[in-house]
Amino acid sequence: MKIWLDGALRDADEAKVSVFDHGLTVGDGVFETLKAQHGEAFALTRHLERLTRSARGLGLPDPDADEVRRACAAVLAANPMPLGRLRVTYTGGVSPLGSDRGDAAPTLIAAMAPSARRPDTTAVVTVPWVRNERSGVTGLKTTSYAENVVALAAAHRAGASEALLANTVGRLCEGTGSNVFVVLDGELHTPPLASGCLAGITRDLVVEWAGAKETDLPYEALAEAEEVFLTSSLRDVQAVVRIDGRDTGSGPGPVTAEAVRAFAARSAADLDP
Repeated sequence: MKIWLDGALRDADEAKVSVFDHGLTVGDGVFETLKAQHGEAFALTRHLERLTRSARGLGLPDPDADEVRRACAAVLAANPMPLGRLRVTYTGGVSPLGSDRGDAAPTLIAAMAPSARRPDTTAVVTVPWVRNERSGVTGLKTTSYAENVVALAAAHRAGASEALLANTVGRLCEGTGSNVFVVLDGELHTPPLASGCLAGITRDLVVEWAGAKETDLPYEALAEAEEVFLTSSLRDVQAVVRIDGRDTGSGPGPVTAEAVRAFAARSAADLDP
């Protein structure tokens, strides 16, 4: 496996990051995860734009978009696989032990891992922890992911693939690594960005391509919805058929099935929408 680290491809066992890297010591970094199929990354431009927004939100220098593109192309070419997870990580670089940043240049990493096609359906759980929609890093895709690790582990213990969270005022927000959509009275809805959710790349495309409404929803909408589905770079559009052990269907409902169809067709027609 070849990894891009700070300007060059390296063997995985030779790609070393300092123990003083701020991304390691305090989670001072941002990242993107892209779906890669047969050497092509999906929606690369959108991901690079969000990487830059996240970096600016943390006060990091803008990543060099041309270098990130070179890194992605090199890693894709060096690691051929039918379906993969391409991860770009950009951190504050070598810094003092503490929250203060040092003067070193940021660290840029691009890495690949094989992936399997997601199942058509999945199970989710609700969890007692919340998203803070007023946090200083709300809406940024940062490497400070411990909250998601804890919630996802709880989902796995319950036999589910994802945990869904409310925000601090009890409104539906998102999953640990996905956005959530619900069908109410035949209409497709997803929480607005003001809820504290991430502006997911797949989320944005489904809003556009499937005509979903951004709606402030109570957490209880999960129990009232006729259909629920998740979106993310590796899930695409995935139907939810069980919530907290309660069956909600045997397969994708009609609105979800149409969203699956529309996303598959539009994404196949344009790899960089």
